[in-house]
Amino acid sequence: MEEKLLAKNPTAYHNYTIDSTLEAGIVLTGTEIKSIRNGKSNIKDTYVNIKNGEVFIYGMHISPYEFGNIYNKDPLRTRKLLLNKREINRLYGMIKQKGVSIVPIKMYMKGNKVKLEIGIGKGKKLYDKREDIAKKDAMLKMKRAIQKNKL
Repeated sequence: MEEKLLAKNPTAYHNYTIDSTLEAGIVLTGTEIKSIRNGKSNIKDTYVNIKNGEVFIYGMHISPYEFGNIYNKDPLRTRKLLLNKREINRLYGMIKQKGVSIVPIKMYMKGNKVKLEIGIGKGKKLYDKREDIAKKDAMLKMKRAIQKNKL
């Protein structure tokens, strides 16, 4: 099945060391789906939490649909994620460990359904972030040197 990327969290891999990922569905209304298809969604400052055995995403912004009038919902409302009981229990056990968080990574269309890829990871310290930036910079310099030698 083909996947179309709708929104991406650029800070997910920068701020967290992602260990594993899961695919989750999202409970949305009709006008929210239309707005997402138009590319009017943002998952940059979002987080996922488990409450009463259910998984919710907080802070996800979906702009109101232009032609939705009374059917539009609050752009920042809490939305439920669809996971089975075994996955929820696994997530719950993992986030009980110190420093482990559930982070939304990307939102995409799979067929005609909107899916959210969530990652389980630990927050990085400042020195870890600097180390990653230095590695990326070194790799970029090596690629440029190789390209220069080929010419």
